[in-house]
Amino acid sequence: MPKRQFISRNVAIILVYGRPPLVFAGMLCAIAVMLTQNPVIYSAGVMCLFISMSFDLVDGWFAARFHPHSKLSPLADRIMDKLVYSIIFPVVALGVMWQFHLAGDNSNKQQFLHVIFVLILCVSVLVRDHFAHFMRNFALRKGENEELREIGRLRTIVAAPVVALLYAHAFYVSEGPSSAIYFWSSWLGNIPLRVLFFIEIVFLIINFGSVAMYCRKYGSYCLDDLCLGDEILRRRILSFFPNALTVMNAMMGVLAIFFTDQGRIEEAYLILLGAAMFDKLDGAVARKLGLTEPPSNFTKSRYISFGGILDDISDAVSFCIAPASIFYIIFSNSTHPELLDLPYGWIAVLYALTGVGRLIYFTIDRAPIPGFFKGIPTPAAALWVTAPLIMLQEAMIESSDQVEFWGMVCFCLMIVASILMNVYPIRYLHLGRFMGRHPWFLRVTLLLLLLVFTPYFGHAALLYLTLYVFSPVLTWRISPEVAEKESRNKPITSH
Repeated sequence: MPKRQFISRNVAIILVYGRPPLVFAGMLCAIAVMLTQNPVIYSAGVMCLFISMSFDLVDGWFAARFHPHSKLSPLADRIMDKLVYSIIFPVVALGVMWQFHLAGDNSNKQQFLHVIFVLILCVSVLVRDHFAHFMRNFALRKGENEELREIGRLRTIVAAPVVALLYAHAFYVSEGPSSAIYFWSSWLGNIPLRVLFFIEIVFLIINFGSVAMYCRKYGSYCLDDLCLGDEILRRRILSFFPNALTVMNAMMGVLAIFFTDQGRIEEAYLILLGAAMFDKLDGAVARKLGLTEPPSNFTKSRYISFGGILDDISDAVSFCIAPASIFYIIFSNSTHPELLDLPYGWIAVLYALTGVGRLIYFTIDRAPIPGFFKGIPTPAAALWVTAPLIMLQEAMIESSDQVEFWGMVCFCLMIVASILMNVYPIRYLHLGRFMGRHPWFLRVTLLLLLLVFTPYFGHAALLYLTLYVFSPVLTWRISPEVAEKESRNKPITSH
């Protein structure tokens, strides 16, 4: 064997099999940090995690490049992933609990909610990993040819940086040595909670998307054995996945109210963004699984499914009750008489009721326009009216002269949104499907989300959604056949 090829294969072996020892060393460092609170050990543990992360990002490519015909490499990579996840995610969950306990009386409810959220995230990653292993092996037994490149690899690529970041935050120890390693470790350990929540919500959504991908790819083999031709049973099993996403939508709305009650309006807004993402995902998954159409033996002219009703209930919680509650909490906690004199309680009730009324109309509407909403959709309205509340709370904290201005903006937007949600002749384009047809617009939207790390996130969100409110001036000319398409490659079908 040539010396160059021998070295390349050895490097590939180190990259694939070197991660578990590094992660195990990180676990030992984490235990030592909890016992001694030594910043040097903390820096060593963070370095182990980041080296393991680097290995995870390049091991698959390196093994395929220098050992392309090996059938063991993909299997070994997955086994190493299982070992790494089984070690590090429980350690991270333990670390955030330890950090919360270490804070003592200085801790608050939002940190406690972060502990719970990280625990849910860690459990979901491990459950997803075992579920993917089961689905893949079952399909292989049925004769399915395994693909080495899968969309689910995106979840693996994201998992390593996220867990390294959470490790650096969970086991952070202050007053360390003046070294470059500790400087970067301490910077990661002091990342604000709102940024962590944003990253964790995106990672959670990626995990659910990975589960949906595996169900779409391999699920038919399991259903053929379970259902034995029973279409109703098949639909009931398939409906679990979009319904689970719908429940996550409602949970996000409840979490947003809790965070607002603790004075964390920016985190609450990010959670509402997560609710909107879950709202888009559940509809997309339901359409991919063929659950939006009635069963073949269904004869009634109007079909209302349990999933549709559950979706309306979740939307009512996240996009009607949650924004109204956030608005009421912010105004009721104010000490400024110009805000307290406003009938904000009645306006909050008005918004919630008109939002629920719009959802009811959307359910019973017998003449929907494909690709369009009649009246502004409730997710867009919720994000629109909540965005200026970020600036209002900041002005209230800083005792700024802009409190009255932003208070009136929030008050007026609640009234305008309540009206626009029920002005049904106005047609609003389905923004998620528009992004699917125009990838450049999706990229611009994702770039705008990076403003979450700046003080201008609320202003950017308000401007973005205000443009959407006035978008029917331009988008009403788009034909429903084009508006209904979810991607630019999808063929146009007649209706």
